[in-house]
Amino acid sequence: MTVQPPLSEIAGLLEQSSDYRVLRRLVPRSEFAPSDGQSTKTAILLDVETTGLDTARDEIIELGMVKFTYLPDGRIGRVIDTFSCFNQPSIAIPAEITALTGITDGMVEGHSLDDERIKKFAADAVVVIAHNASFDRKFMERYAPLFTHKAWACSVSEVEWRGHGFEGSRLSYLLMKAGLFHEAHRAVDDCLALLEILAITLPQLDRTVLSVLLERARRKTVRVWAEQSPFELKDELKRRGYRWSDGADGRPRSWYIDVDEPDQAAEIEYLQGTIYQRDAEIRTQTLTAFDRFSIRV
Repeated sequence: MTVQPPLSEIAGLLEQSSDYRVLRRLVPRSEFAPSDGQSTKTAILLDVETTGLDTARDEIIELGMVKFTYLPDGRIGRVIDTFSCFNQPSIAIPAEITALTGITDGMVEGHSLDDERIKKFAADAVVVIAHNASFDRKFMERYAPLFTHKAWACSVSEVEWRGHGFEGSRLSYLLMKAGLFHEAHRAVDDCLALLEILAITLPQLDRTVLSVLLERARRKTVRVWAEQSPFELKDELKRRGYRWSDGADGRPRSWYIDVDEPDQAAEIEYLQGTIYQRDAEIRTQTLTAFDRFSIRV
């Protein structure tokens, strides 16, 4: 009778060959780096599952949060607590959302988001991190006013993944690059997956992803508006990275771009020289982690 070696041994053998890559199921952990007497700060990872992509009209069906500590150098310390809650929307959950998340009407029936419980969990966090904060923040500001006043960081847009050797920013892809896989599209599971990604040390910098993200989130950015720009130059603006605001949410109906504060003068010079070809007055907004990605801007 042939005795099959343990799966862990088989995986180890495969990893010794450049012809194979092994993915291991993510097993959540609570301890990362010891503090060794250093002061730590508290952060929250947050993810919402929703009835759709419209941040103004769709509804949350599940909220997940993971609270953790981090050290001054950006290493993750330990997980403090997790939070998970369903929320029954005013409509039936669309079939495509159930297919994506596995969340059914029966699972959310009778459940709601408790603002006091959320407030108690998140009150001591100095920053909220989401893997697409422009989506999650807008939903949370509708449901829990506490998040309007928190600093936020986005692990999609505020980490230059391609510059660090990654080909994209999808959560499942980043986790795969770390040699792991997980059950995607459930809120807490996605938060725990993101925690492992933030703990990765970027070899060319010898710093964690979290350290790089927090440094970026602390910077001021400036939103520059190309109001009443010539229609025939819209493709020029798009090539430069401008996005369109249709004005439906109260913002100007205009193209706009977000740039780092030191690049503001160069962007205004570009608009005046290339787009308007005159000394036009340019609307700008200075943004920080406390209002960036907010429904208010």
